[in-house]
Amino acid sequence: MTTATPDAAPAKAAEYLAFTLGQEEYGIDIQKVSEIRSYETPTRIANAPDFVKGVVNLRGIIVPIVDMRIKFDLGTPSYDQFTVVIILNIGHRVVGMVVDRVSDVTTLAPEQIKQAPDMGSALNTDYVIGLGTLDERMLILIDIDQLMSSPEMGLIERLAA
Repeated sequence: MTTATPDAAPAKAAEYLAFTLGQEEYGIDIQKVSEIRSYETPTRIANAPDFVKGVVNLRGIIVPIVDMRIKFDLGTPSYDQFTVVIILNIGHRVVGMVVDRVSDVTTLAPEQIKQAPDMGSALNTDYVIGLGTLDERMLILIDIDQLMSSPEMGLIERLAA
């Protein structure tokens, strides 16, 4: 058991759903995840941005499906048996996020999360919480609320402060 320094703010560990996009592993707050579903081709919506693959009917709720590989410009996506859709609850909306594969749920203590360096145009660091380190693994931790409610996504009205 580790002891905190007297001036350290009390913080607790958080759980992140780890998933892969291309060669990188990412993590999002597990509390935003509603479910994980296998990929099914959504119904395309005219004039939607390329990264919005379309919509699916999820138990009576029309859910927009965002392909994060296209959004982060990680090349042409391929869809296989490992491709999944992570269903997210963000604000008062439900959104689906296509990823290459989901690996696990990882618990990270505050000392395991490092500040993210400037990654240039690869990923807008406004949406990066930090880098989670766990043994030999490194997760790019994404603030999924901020990303999905960003103006360029145009999916969700700005979240109330």
